[in-house]
Amino acid sequence: MLISGWGRFPVINTRVHTPDSIESAASVISQTGALSFRGNGRGYGDCSLNNSAMVSALGLNLFECFDEDSGVLVAGAGVLLSDIVDSFMPRGWFLSVSPGTCFVSLGGAVACDVHGKDHHVSGSFINSVEFIDVITPDHGLLRASPDEHADLFYATFGGMGLTGMIVRVAIRLKRIYGTSVNQVTTRCANLKEVMECFEHGPSWTYSVAWIDCLQRSQRHLGRSLFMGGEFADEGRETGAGLSFSRKKKLSVPFDFPGFALNSMSVRMFNSLYFNRITSRQKRALVSWESFFYPLDAIENWNRIYGARGFTQYQFVIPKEDAEYRLSAILKTIASSGQGSFLTVLKLFGGSNNPGASRAAHDSKVHWDDYEQRNGGMLSFPQEGYTLALDFAIRPDLFALLEELDQMVEQCGGRLYLAKDSRMSERTFQSMYSGHVEHFLKVKKRYDHAGRINTLQSQRLGLAI
Repeated sequence: MLISGWGRFPVINTRVHTPDSIESAASVISQTGALSFRGNGRGYGDCSLNNSAMVSALGLNLFECFDEDSGVLVAGAGVLLSDIVDSFMPRGWFLSVSPGTCFVSLGGAVACDVHGKDHHVSGSFINSVEFIDVITPDHGLLRASPDEHADLFYATFGGMGLTGMIVRVAIRLKRIYGTSVNQVTTRCANLKEVMECFEHGPSWTYSVAWIDCLQRSQRHLGRSLFMGGEFADEGRETGAGLSFSRKKKLSVPFDFPGFALNSMSVRMFNSLYFNRITSRQKRALVSWESFFYPLDAIENWNRIYGARGFTQYQFVIPKEDAEYRLSAILKTIASSGQGSFLTVLKLFGGSNNPGASRAAHDSKVHWDDYEQRNGGMLSFPQEGYTLALDFAIRPDLFALLEELDQMVEQCGGRLYLAKDSRMSERTFQSMYSGHVEHFLKVKKRYDHAGRINTLQSQRLGLAI
């Protein structure tokens, strides 16, 4: 079958197996040569693609047990985050860490070590997981946690499915007392103002900013809408179940023509979106869907970028000189005319934030002279600012992205593997220097023949 990531680039023809039990998954893995693993396909690029065979976790989609006291849910890796929200939000529980879409599988959230709008408070997904069960090619089914097969645990988070098939996850949910979000939106004239909101404004649990990336003048460069939010507490006193509903979805029924997204249309959208807030600040009680998952309200929104597909370019750079570095990057993008109307800025916390890995704070886990600090071995987040931009695939795009690669690399930043579809091996090895060799040692320990590989792992030198 023809298959791709969410960005619809690249597209391959391959076999896909969908076992409906852990036992059948183990059987498929033992009888298959080169292969890769896949969740709900929301990785943007080629991180799950294999030309020979792919094994889908979507058949492992059952809740197994839930502890009402601790909030720990044990579920199959094919369960979607949307399944968890739909089932547990009415009961007063929500995801401790959630990405910008809830249509991600539990296994995919682990493999990508996803992050959300609260990274500065909660860290990445690894910090909400008690243990994972992984089928490895060499050792079969293993339970991995900070205290058991810790090397496998930390290599699997952010490891893009290259250590084995994640089949079960024990995730810790957080207690909430309302399903609405108190949101404050602040108009920021430029990059300096929005960074002030992140670093010196009110201490929000959730914070994010939309940026107009086509502004060129220094006065308006990086003009933004900063959004801070907290769950409302309307149900704290009553102790009753929470009101819960989903909005009716819209759908994009066809691929937009290639000319629909151009600098003029993006500039017009950006102007309308920025000016929808007419005052300096706007306070509103908004739905959980519109705050956490605005794009989930539009089915097949990836069709907006046309039949060629798109790539999301997401990077993180250190806080030091971040305003100067981000300004240079935004000027480069604006000059190219290849702007993105989905441009999102967030602030990541560091290894000392409350969400940093429990192992780093509690047990000081070491292996192979590598100290785990804040996520998995190949996890994306590091302290600093992360910017995500969507670009339609065009012939002149890749030269721009290579230029941006150099700018990100020069300031000690890195790209997000879950979004990548074209980074070079040299760039990856440089950006993740000091992490790759430790990851490969663990991969060889559990998959010495290198049977698990993807187009991405082959491209980046992670295939053994």
